[in-house]
Amino acid sequence: MTSSTPPPPDLPDTPGGRGPLRRLRARGRDEEHRTASPLELFFDLCFVVAVAQAGIQLVHSVAEGHAGEGIADYAMVFFALWWAWMNFTWFASAYDNDDVLYRVVTLVQIAGVLVLAAGVSRAFEEHDYLVVWLGYAIMRLALVSQWLRVARSSEGPERTTALRYAGGVLLCQVGWLGLLFLPEGARPWWFLAMALLEMCVPPFAERGYSTAWHPRHIAERYGLFTIIVLGETIAAATVAVKSGIDENDALGELLPIAAGGLLIIFAAWWLYFVVPIHGHLRSNRQAFLWGYGHYLVFASAAAIGAGLEVAVEQTVGKAHISTLAASAAVTLPTALYLLTLWALHSRHFKVGITQQLVLPTTALLVICCTFLGDWAVFTAGLVCALSVVVGETLATRPSKIHTAEGHAA
Repeated sequence: MTSSTPPPPDLPDTPGGRGPLRRLRARGRDEEHRTASPLELFFDLCFVVAVAQAGIQLVHSVAEGHAGEGIADYAMVFFALWWAWMNFTWFASAYDNDDVLYRVVTLVQIAGVLVLAAGVSRAFEEHDYLVVWLGYAIMRLALVSQWLRVARSSEGPERTTALRYAGGVLLCQVGWLGLLFLPEGARPWWFLAMALLEMCVPPFAERGYSTAWHPRHIAERYGLFTIIVLGETIAAATVAVKSGIDENDALGELLPIAAGGLLIIFAAWWLYFVVPIHGHLRSNRQAFLWGYGHYLVFASAAAIGAGLEVAVEQTVGKAHISTLAASAAVTLPTALYLLTLWALHSRHFKVGITQQLVLPTTALLVICCTFLGDWAVFTAGLVCALSVVVGETLATRPSKIHTAEGHAA
């Protein structure tokens, strides 16, 4: 993770010319005008199908009073989705050559995530992970084939890194078989052990050689996936509100939830993109910790949508939980999102203790909103919107002072 190996220079085998099959060589980290490709965008959209399925099952679990079990299942399924997405994203940033074989293998990975999505409901309801494991295996084996292509096209430390990745992914995939055969009580502990093992593969593989991921491209890819997850959150909450109005004629009761939820999601988008995070991604240590931390960003963002659905169902009498529990289903993931965003993004760009305290204070106030009954979600939305106003006001203050000093001089 802390390797000092310089990134390789731009190579002539990178996507410039067309051809059905080209060597899979590293792209330049300083490559200009690097943006997400249409294939990457398609990949993200298909992943959100599985994210939506996990959110639906989380709603059912919480609404039926099984929040603890539902959150545990959600954390396990979401890890599989996030980790497969993240591994593809970083690999593509370093090695995407856009030839025919690369495209086909990526489409196979997309097929894998759709298989995984088909097994999400069984994983939640019956704790049967066979289909989830199969979908995950398809994605991971496709990634292994990509790393083997890199190994064939490279030599020295780069080839060693590619082989370490391929071997580590295969070893972990075999380890995940424990979820199919171990007793149900042992599976959560096995999941934790395997998740830690998975996250050890990249730092082990890149010990001595750093793959040539592109900072701006990585920042853009994470930002785009955040947008897609927030969009899915809005879609799920909108459908829930519409259903509540159509079936129960509860517009008055649901309007505060709809307005508060919209403010929360708007603030979540604003706060994520307010800083140029690519400037912070200068080494593997910074980038990997930032990338790993996004598990909580993505999971909490998706959980906000599930929480809004739970709040709607509780309001119209479909959920068998208290108003306090329904409110917590929205406020707790919102607070987690804010705190994680501060830790990963904002604190690196804030000046002074006042600016640093904006998001942690907002998270605390959002949690306090949990106890406001039917107005909890609406008040939490107002608090999030106010945090944006305060943050923008504080961010412009230094420039105003500097300008005033310049005029005085």
